[in-house]
Amino acid sequence: MKVVKFGGSSLASGQQLEKVFKIVLSDPERRVVVVSAPGKRFTEDIKVTDLLIECAEKALDGINPKEQIDAVVGRYKTIAEDLSIPSQVIDEIQQDLASRLNSDQSKPDRFIDLLKASGEDNNAKLVAAYFQSKGIQASYVSPKEAGLLVSAEPGNAQALPEAYELLSSLHNRPGILVFPGFFGYSHEGEVYTFSRSGSDITGSILANALKADLYENFTDVDAVYSVNPFIIKKPKEIKELTYREMRELSYAGFTVLHDEALVPAFRAGIPVHIKNTNNPAAPGTRIVAERENGNGPVVGIASDDGFCSIYVSKYLMNREIGFGRKLLGILEEYGLSYEHTPSGIDDVSVILRENQMDDETEKEIIKRIKTELHADEVKIEHSLALIMVVGEGMRRNVGTMSKASKALAKAKVNIEMINQGSSEVSMMFGVKETDEKRAVQALYEEFFTAVTV
Repeated sequence: MKVVKFGGSSLASGQQLEKVFKIVLSDPERRVVVVSAPGKRFTEDIKVTDLLIECAEKALDGINPKEQIDAVVGRYKTIAEDLSIPSQVIDEIQQDLASRLNSDQSKPDRFIDLLKASGEDNNAKLVAAYFQSKGIQASYVSPKEAGLLVSAEPGNAQALPEAYELLSSLHNRPGILVFPGFFGYSHEGEVYTFSRSGSDITGSILANALKADLYENFTDVDAVYSVNPFIIKKPKEIKELTYREMRELSYAGFTVLHDEALVPAFRAGIPVHIKNTNNPAAPGTRIVAERENGNGPVVGIASDDGFCSIYVSKYLMNREIGFGRKLLGILEEYGLSYEHTPSGIDDVSVILRENQMDDETEKEIIKRIKTELHADEVKIEHSLALIMVVGEGMRRNVGTMSKASKALAKAKVNIEMINQGSSEVSMMFGVKETDEKRAVQALYEEFFTAVTV
């Protein structure tokens, strides 16, 4: 059995859905199809999920979201008409949206999740109806009935351990199963979504629960590239990655696969295959537990901006028991999550997403660190980009850090910080956002111009 997930761009129009239909039917092992909400049909288009978020926010503000509802229903209706899908599925979608809008709004985050989830849920009904209209045995699967139990965390749900056993019973259902991505249900029967682009996570959970032979993730690119193609023209394609390599690259800006999606597949040892809906014959990229490292120390370079660092200095910090715990405890009280904590004997930097803090919170945190921890110096550095150089081969290669540092120095990029994971699969450089592209270009030239991936 193969579990196959299709992203929003693969389901944005009737023409795209026809491609999906052909791909699924071309392999009888593709029995479970996970779908996203319809994505953009063209650059200026709006994703259905974004329309649903607007709809929920307007409703919470007491404004009639008729314009957004009409736009959402219109998207499904256009697909149905293009493919001659029976109109009753559109009636069902309209009724579903009306019901969700009339639900309890006393908890805004939960209400927004309920509306957001309808994008995938209703698209699964539409896709199942299309398969049925073509004479194929296919059925929509409700995550609630199937047992996809998740934690009650709006916008950040996690699959509960018992969900896997419940979902395993899907093995007994006949035909092609069309399953909506992105959300599950709490024990109380409430809808909660995974983080954005979470349909990848749903596919991975199902692959694990059903002990699939392969999890295929169809998107709109031929493969995972060694670097962002918007920074480097025609970058090298990566044919094979390990779970750890892909996890590091996804975290640091590779958007082709959600960074949390690999966990369920990794735990079950299920390979993941990234393929292109628009070019299914392309070999794509396989993500596996282990691979041959014959392509040099580095497999990919990723970057992401929007970070800041809280730098704290205190003489004899290393002798003070509990200093790190107290520092992170202050951040925890403000609901802040951190990314990295590079440190020395008398100083430590905490790297975090800067959109978590407003000016007032920032001032309070600085004041508390100074007064409660008696720090000698506290300062916050804004507008940082993190660049991740990733490759299993680095563990067996001497001088990778030196090469990277020299390449950045040659490009006149000042390194704000360096951090290497203990696994030696990745090393991270912090640079100013204004230097991000130049830094990535310099690193790519150093590690890939003479290397075939």
